[in-house]
Amino acid sequence: MPCLYCQSSRAALLYKATDMYDFVFDVVQCQVCKAVYLSPMPTSEQLDHAYSDHYYGEQEKKFFSPFEWVLDYFRQQRANKLASHLPANGRVLDIGCGNGRFLHFVSQLGEYELHGVELPGKAAQRAAQIPNIHLKIGTLERNDFAADTFDAITMFHVVEHLPNPPELLSILAQIVKPNGVAIISFPNIDSWQSRFFKGKWLHLDPPRHLYFFAPTDFSREMKKMGFETIETKYFNPEYNPFGLLQSLLNCFTERRDVLYEHLKNNRTYTANYSRFSLWLQILFFLAIFPFCILVDAVEAFFRKSGTVEMVFRKQ
Repeated sequence: MPCLYCQSSRAALLYKATDMYDFVFDVVQCQVCKAVYLSPMPTSEQLDHAYSDHYYGEQEKKFFSPFEWVLDYFRQQRANKLASHLPANGRVLDIGCGNGRFLHFVSQLGEYELHGVELPGKAAQRAAQIPNIHLKIGTLERNDFAADTFDAITMFHVVEHLPNPPELLSILAQIVKPNGVAIISFPNIDSWQSRFFKGKWLHLDPPRHLYFFAPTDFSREMKKMGFETIETKYFNPEYNPFGLLQSLLNCFTERRDVLYEHLKNNRTYTANYSRFSLWLQILFFLAIFPFCILVDAVEAFFRKSGTVEMVFRKQ
């Protein structure tokens, strides 16, 4: 299948991957722009299934409360980082804002004008309950905002979900002010985790994750859009240690991402696993988590961590 990023038909098969519903995809790499993508692209029916309420979590929160508390800590840290780039009364757009908690923490740091975009579903319903957020339920369209509207745009683990990344990045480049910033995080297809676990890598997440870039290749594409890379962060205890742990478990469980789905209380998916099995996985997680953080530090030193966060400034 041609690369939807650059339209080239020159692609090489890397490996195959099986999703949560036993559909098999080829994971291929474009030989021109170096994008890695699923082939064939998932059908609308497959994506509807993948983005059901099970994905967003069917309870009041996506994860069990202790894990949501930990995630709130990391959301607060991201909010602090964003605020360091914002002028007083700055305008912020969070694309794929999820439950809105990140924007909630940003609102506590200053008098900012906050906007969020989120697909219909449980996450958008949660975000709609948070005051001071101008929420659009749906996707970002070219005419949603005037040129040079925002001082900062954030996309945390969103770009890999996009069926047409160049279109959204083009919109982003249009609506960010000159000298404004874009903070974007995504799975690192050039990571050691990706290369070792291949189709069993947690952050591959077929069929939801459609496109992947190495950080250097993504920086090149952003430069074409008029952005300069000003910071690249590899060490990330929020995503990388659990990515390593779940990928290890995927090598031993019949289905992928069982622990992750259990933490979202997805009982339909984990029905074939006993409480004993699920508790063993949790204990395994707790036992080796410190080791996984150490591994992340080593991976970060060599710029091979499982995920990456990049800050760009519009020229």
